[in-house]
Amino acid sequence: MKIIVIGKSGQLAWELSQLSSKEHEIVCLGRNDIDLQDVSIISARLQAYQASGVINASAYTAVDKAESDVDNAFMLNAKAAGNLARACKALTIPFVHISTDFVFHGDKGSPYLPTDEINPLGVYGASKAQGEHFIADVYPERSCIIRTSWVYSTHGNNFVKTMLNLMNTKPELGVISDQIGSPTYAKGLAKVCIASLTDNINGIHHYTDTGVASWFDFAVAIQRMGLELGLLDKKIPIKPITTAQYPTPAKRPHYSVLDKSSLASALPEFKFSHWQEQLHTMMTALKAEQS
Repeated sequence: MKIIVIGKSGQLAWELSQLSSKEHEIVCLGRNDIDLQDVSIISARLQAYQASGVINASAYTAVDKAESDVDNAFMLNAKAAGNLARACKALTIPFVHISTDFVFHGDKGSPYLPTDEINPLGVYGASKAQGEHFIADVYPERSCIIRTSWVYSTHGNNFVKTMLNLMNTKPELGVISDQIGSPTYAKGLAKVCIASLTDNINGIHHYTDTGVASWFDFAVAIQRMGLELGLLDKKIPIKPITTAQYPTPAKRPHYSVLDKSSLASALPEFKFSHWQEQLHTMMTALKAEQS
């Protein structure tokens, strides 16, 4: 199977590229390789590569910047997603698209089901929600939308690497404790994307690592494992703070834990892992890269 990944520089695209094999050849296309604003160009490029499936790992993910860069956020997160779905439909090949917990308001208080009403708080979430709508409207028969949250990897910029850097350079940290969700190691997400594509999973599903955390909990675990693995030299105080104490241009959902039961049913052989186990795996890999 020849899988075309839309995206090249991001965390998920990089993890997908690492899974290329004789069984599943994976080709990543960046913004200079394909024009996502033209369906005919997309179709021609996919045909040229003899694509047998597409995973869309590209997105406008600068949540705060999106509040003032509305057109570009909607262009990449909504219009481009719809165009990719149209191109895949024309070629009758399966399409997997990554969405986000930010499509939810965050006031439910229990894990969100794929069927729950969406009500995004900001431009980023609204643009991703419109992308979902376009895909479901254009190509429901062979498209799979996977919502995820709090993604990190050894590659690229993310919360884990930012925390390690700050913990090595700051005397203390304040980390938000009243936003609750589930961290997700991009390597596991990449495997789920390929499994969903090859098994022709349709509809909207959720994937994160198991377990629940606040950003504060996440930071505390990063420091503990960082000290154990020698990624950190010293322990510093980490203080819980509220969202109100750290205002940002974009509002974020206070609670965005995602219910993964529909995907677990669709992929019964896939092993879901706890976020702390996955974090340790990633940080061990990070340590190996630095050695």
